[in-house]
Amino acid sequence: MTTPQLEVHDARAAAAGAPVKRSYVQRIFSEIAPRYDLLNRLLSGGIDRAWRRAAIAKLDVVRRPAGAYLDLCAGTLDVGAAISRIPGFTGSVVGADFAEPMLRAGRGKALAAVLAPVVADALALPLAAGSCDGAIVAFGIRNVIDMPAAFREILRVLAPGAKFVILEFSTPRSAIIRWTYELYSRRVLPLVGALISGHPTAYQYLPDSIAQFPAAEKLKTIMSDAGFANVSITTLTFGVAALHVGEKR
Repeated sequence: MTTPQLEVHDARAAAAGAPVKRSYVQRIFSEIAPRYDLLNRLLSGGIDRAWRRAAIAKLDVVRRPAGAYLDLCAGTLDVGAAISRIPGFTGSVVGADFAEPMLRAGRGKALAAVLAPVVADALALPLAAGSCDGAIVAFGIRNVIDMPAAFREILRVLAPGAKFVILEFSTPRSAIIRWTYELYSRRVLPLVGALISGHPTAYQYLPDSIAQFPAAEKLKTIMSDAGFANVSITTLTFGVAALHVGEKR
């Protein structure tokens, strides 16, 4: 049985990128899957939906409406389902995540013929080279154990000219906004998250992993170094979240 002390240790170690990260992240997201959507809405005040819409708009699906798209670290398939509902969309979406219970929690959000959930690791996607017309990851890239390797794998499966969009939490530049945000994320979020999810450390891992995540400009550099071109940054909600967009040459 896992003790509370071991849970806290694993959460902190995972956020810092220790070898335990993969197994810890897979386990906690499997355990909180049943209440994941509820917590997203509650803890973000519903603004996460607007963030996802902004990210999907950057994917520019209307450019290739019959294409094949990848929703990576797909969780409960919110993003993939939203892509499937874009007017005029006649393509397909693969929702890939290594936590199967998360994918199961998203069943029924879109037609199976359009949105296919696939249990897969971001570092070894079961997709052919050049088979995707776009890829998106919303609030999941922090959980990958090797970001540069994941970016290279995403680049491999993208077709030339395809876009890759990252939606992720960020650190606000304003000292006042940053103080308020950190107070909420480190005091309120873990308490409410633990109470509703029933998991003692999952929502402690969240602010810890955000603190360890590269700043927006650094993430842009990592994407460029992996081979993405024309990488851009758009901040959302006073810098609480950010969009990064790159293209395959």
